[in-house]
Amino acid sequence: MSVGLAMLQSLLGRARRRVASALWAEPLEHLRSIPFRDAGHGYDVFGYEPLHAALSLSLLERLHRYWFRVQSHGTEHVPRQGPALLVGNHAGTLPFDAMMVWTDVILQCRRLPRAVADYFVPSLPYVSTMYARSGVVGGSAGNVRALLEAGELLLIFPEGVPGIVKPFRERYRLREFRVGHAELAIRHQAPVVPVGIVGAEEQMPQVARLPVRMSSLPYVPIPLTPLPLPVRYHIHYGEPLCLHEGLRPEDADDPEVVHRASERVRHAVQALVDKGLRLRKGVFR
Repeated sequence: MSVGLAMLQSLLGRARRRVASALWAEPLEHLRSIPFRDAGHGYDVFGYEPLHAALSLSLLERLHRYWFRVQSHGTEHVPRQGPALLVGNHAGTLPFDAMMVWTDVILQCRRLPRAVADYFVPSLPYVSTMYARSGVVGGSAGNVRALLEAGELLLIFPEGVPGIVKPFRERYRLREFRVGHAELAIRHQAPVVPVGIVGAEEQMPQVARLPVRMSSLPYVPIPLTPLPLPVRYHIHYGEPLCLHEGLRPEDADDPEVVHRASERVRHAVQALVDKGLRLRKGVFR
């Protein structure tokens, strides 16, 4: 009985892969060109799997192209290989900004950004699995260390939840950065690419937040609109910052050194955001 069930599951798995390959051929081609380290059971050690990611890419590419009409600037600054960190501002009630950067980097740079999720995301049912299949990882020190040692590209939003929930009147004013990205960059001698995202602040204005006591979620947002508004996204990638220049890896243990490096990144991101605001012609243009 168990042998028959295993054979049936194998056949269903093959059929699913063939159907998916036909439906999502173009997104799958994008992802197949990106190195994938199969841990022996179809996924990498963090749960990423190109076929599932192709489904996400096929959906998000439509949002990227037709809904948010993303315009990206400075993609030549994103390293095409080797360990690096993309560090950007975070806003918009729901993380469409992270999704648009993820999609943009795959389409424009042929790299898979491994988005580093906040502490509560891995505990969310269904959502955490879907994220993991698309390359998202929990933000533990061990995870990010392993990814950088493997030469991966990380996507980090140091503002975290305080950035995504800030009041509309304070839009595009960055919150304090957590310093983990700077510590990682110094310790692993990896460049940091600042990313300024303009558009997300207006996509889903919040009218209220409901605290949640019986969940790992910090709150439930109540947005003004049930769907994000079709604002135009402008993503600006800045020149890489080599925070490790003149430093040793062990300098990452010095809180003052790490704080100064983090502030350098925050100012670079804020400058890109300010530039994007000056250049855009309107919220929907």
